[in-house]
Amino acid sequence: MECAEPSRDCPLCPRLAAFRESNRTSFPDFFNAPVPSFGDAEAQLLIVGLAPGLRGANRTGRPFTGDYAGQLLYSTLLKFGLASGEYLETPADGLRLQRCMITNAVRCVPPANKPEPSEINICRHFLTQRIGVLPKLRAIVVLGRIAHDSTLRALGLKLAAFPFRHGASHAVPGSPVRLFDSYHCSRYNTNTGMLTPSMFETVFKTVRTYLEISNNSDVD
Repeated sequence: MECAEPSRDCPLCPRLAAFRESNRTSFPDFFNAPVPSFGDAEAQLLIVGLAPGLRGANRTGRPFTGDYAGQLLYSTLLKFGLASGEYLETPADGLRLQRCMITNAVRCVPPANKPEPSEINICRHFLTQRIGVLPKLRAIVVLGRIAHDSTLRALGLKLAAFPFRHGASHAVPGSPVRLFDSYHCSRYNTNTGMLTPSMFETVFKTVRTYLEISNNSDVD
C-alpha cells in the first residue's frame, strides 16, 4: 500500500535525496530510488534489514538483491520454504516469497552504508505503516541492532526492555507478533565469523517452528 512505501523522489531526508540524485548521474542504469518492500501481502513473517546497498538493492530495486547478503538470505528462505523459485540476483529471476516480506529500516541507500540517526527516525514512518498493513503478521526478524531498535520504536516499545542479542526472541505485549534477533547477513559479518550460515539458519528454523505453532493455535 502507498502509505507503507515512500515515493520514488521522496524528499524527507535531504542528504539521502542528494546522494540519490548524484547516483542517478553516476549510475543512470541503477534503480536509484527508495527500495520498496518485497514479498507476500499476506505475510506472516516480516524481515527488516538496515538499508539498500549501493550496488545491491539500490542497483536492482529489490531488497537484498545483487550482493552477498542476498545470497545468504534468499538461500536460507528457500531452504525453509519461505521462498520459491531461484535467486539469480535480479528482480527478473521470478523468485517469490511465501508468507514472507522483506523491507528495510531505511529505504534509500546512504553514503558509506551509514544512515544518520535522523534518517532512521524519519524513515520509521514507513516501517510503522508497513507493519500495520500486514494483517496476518506473526513474526519479525530484525537483521542487526539498528533494525532491531527501529522496529521496537515502530512498535512503541522501550529499547531497554528488549535487548538485542543474536538468537534472542521477544514477545510483543498485547500482540500475536514475536520479534527475533539476528546479526545482519553482511559479507563483513560472515567473513569475520560473527555470523555463520548455520547460525543464520538456526534463527529461521526457530521462526518457522513458531509460525507453525501459531498457525495451529489459530486453527484451534
